[in-house]
Amino acid sequence: MQLRMWMYDLAREQSPNLDHLRRFCKASLDSGYNALGLYLEHRFAYPSTPWSHGRGCVTPEMIQQLQTEFPNLQLIPFVNLLGHFEGMIYTEEGKKFRESRFQGMQACPSNSDFVELCKGLLADIMSCFDSEIIHIGGDETWQLGQCEICKSKVEAESGDGKAKLYGAHFGPLTQWVSAQGRRPAVWGDMFLEHSEALSPLPKETLIFDWQYFSGIKESAQKFIDRGFEVVGCPTLQTYNATWMHLTESEENVRAVAKDVVNLSCHGVCVTTWENALFGSYDTILPAIEASGEILNGASGRFLESYDRVSERHGLWAEMMGIRLQEAGGCFAHSKTRSSLKVRLLLNANPFLAWLHHGEELSGKVGEAAWQILEESLQIAPDEATKGISFFGRSAIEFVQIAERARKHYAKGETEKAIGVLSVTRKLFDDLEIVAKRTHERIGGSLADIERCRIAKRHIETVLQRIRQFDDGSLGYLPAFEHITHHKFVPHDQGAWWLINKWANE
Repeated sequence: MQLRMWMYDLAREQSPNLDHLRRFCKASLDSGYNALGLYLEHRFAYPSTPWSHGRGCVTPEMIQQLQTEFPNLQLIPFVNLLGHFEGMIYTEEGKKFRESRFQGMQACPSNSDFVELCKGLLADIMSCFDSEIIHIGGDETWQLGQCEICKSKVEAESGDGKAKLYGAHFGPLTQWVSAQGRRPAVWGDMFLEHSEALSPLPKETLIFDWQYFSGIKESAQKFIDRGFEVVGCPTLQTYNATWMHLTESEENVRAVAKDVVNLSCHGVCVTTWENALFGSYDTILPAIEASGEILNGASGRFLESYDRVSERHGLWAEMMGIRLQEAGGCFAHSKTRSSLKVRLLLNANPFLAWLHHGEELSGKVGEAAWQILEESLQIAPDEATKGISFFGRSAIEFVQIAERARKHYAKGETEKAIGVLSVTRKLFDDLEIVAKRTHERIGGSLADIERCRIAKRHIETVLQRIRQFDDGSLGYLPAFEHITHHKFVPHDQGAWWLINKWANE
């Protein structure tokens, strides 16, 4: 039977309880999937690494219970054992495995202790998961050859030294998984770049070929020609959107599914990434259902899937998934992570959203997007959809308020600037409530709750700075960009931290 699965991204701060996981398992079977991928990274309580167990991670007991309750659904573990190891290397105990100090997300393949750690993690996984397939990762290892030991190995090779380094790491790991009677699986992107690294892999290794903006016809054929079976991996495009780019997601699933059939591939894995930063997994379940229909040969229309939930769900999905991107600017479709979400929340300073998007969100882009978000908020049928719309509207509101405050500040109207900015603290109080409810309802990000608190504290710091230095005591008036920045220091008139950019690394 062809593999039909979707993948739940636990690593991006999801903290589900057993009932949340039961909901995902049931939805998987109801939608025609025969497997559910659990993308774990550091969000699993590995018995061999008790130092890595963040609050709310999935436990072996939860997996064993789910396997008992859902015997017809294969739970496939995804463990990343080189790149995307940041959840381990940014802990005190795990930092010794890193490729570079406080940089990137990769462990060091030349570190023998790391190799032993990988075997321990795999042993933990295989003692818990019944799945035939054990996915060991391998994607986006851009730091290959950075440390001195790895660099010397790469330079010592006459050909593609990075391919040799990469293959020397994943070859033995895939062989070891295979020797345990399981089927190893890896991501395909780095093997497309370093094809020689395929040589040490046993031919039963499954290659998960992820292509999020096209089909897999050309890329998958390269693996097939080398004798490997392929799983095609499209994505639901949530990471690059305020909510999800609906049309592009459906087109991607449809294109990959078609190529999988034409190439007689092993199956399809519909990936879902990054439902932190005010994403919410319960809002994308109808799209996951429609994707399952496509994999089973049905029409699988995304909007129709939302319409089946209710007419209001369909209207909301059209507004947030299609119309919003038509506003342009930071809401337009792109291939990278949502700049608005990152700048408002991820970097601990919401004024960065104003710095980069103040002009567009105070103009036609902001006006068009506001109208859509306001309308979507009114039509939103439940708490989950309301939270998504409220976040989008709040992001615009903060940026527009910050722009008004800047104008008052520039004119020396200190009290007006403070008065305008003060109201933004409540925006983040309200967003914190949304984040808490998302966590309780569907196992959403605990970090989002903290991000709202950090944003509010920074706003209070900026208000204090404006009050303190509005009297000219510095002898100059710092630019609004400067006084709102988290690295602002009084009397550093030249902002040396910005000019000496190397010092920020």
